[in-house]
Amino acid sequence: MAGLRALFKTTSHFMLAASQRQKLDANNDNLFYEHPRFVTHVDERFIEQLTELYQERLQPNSCILDLMSSWVSHLPSEMEFARVEGHGMNVEELAKNPRLDSYFVQNLNENQILPFADRTFDAVLNTVSVQYLQQPEAVFAEVYRVLKPGGIAIVSFSNRMFYQKAIAAWRDSSDASHIALVKRYFESVKGFSQPEVIANQGPPVNPILQMMGMASSDPFYAIITERMEVMVS
Repeated sequence: MAGLRALFKTTSHFMLAASQRQKLDANNDNLFYEHPRFVTHVDERFIEQLTELYQERLQPNSCILDLMSSWVSHLPSEMEFARVEGHGMNVEELAKNPRLDSYFVQNLNENQILPFADRTFDAVLNTVSVQYLQQPEAVFAEVYRVLKPGGIAIVSFSNRMFYQKAIAAWRDSSDASHIALVKRYFESVKGFSQPEVIANQGPPVNPILQMMGMASSDPFYAIITERMEVMVS
């Protein structure tokens, strides 16, 4: 494990500036997530697209890490997995998630090291939460470490966020910039395959409904990559 971490430190070629990591609400994230929120943060159309993507890309009887999860994981109901490990910031939300076999609470902005051995999971998922990571390079290096060779990572997001808790690099940027940013997170770790981008901005917006604040469905974005093998000298 030490050899892999040393590799990430020397090969990472992307770093956010300190100002880009800042949040409007600088209080500890543990306070913000102290109370559970049993809501979905995206609309049904987004969830349907995400579940379909999982159906296509995940393998039955595999080991899944649902990173920065909550009370629902959006995994296909008919697909069985060998193990689904959940991570989040609120124990009540995680305890209510029926797809999780086990879970743990950890603030990734304070401690980025995941409590798993190298090459543990077949897939690592992150749903509408990547915008809150203040040390994304370190977290993505850990995602690589805990993935098995050939394992898949899927990061999905829309244009919604807790504005005061999103980092500055994300908060005031466009959707296109968000896509580029997540791609760069993956590219900062030597060993991930070329990121694949799925972007579905939804049907055309009715301008009258848009004026009334009843515009359209949430755009759907996903960045997908796999762990390739890296030789450590």
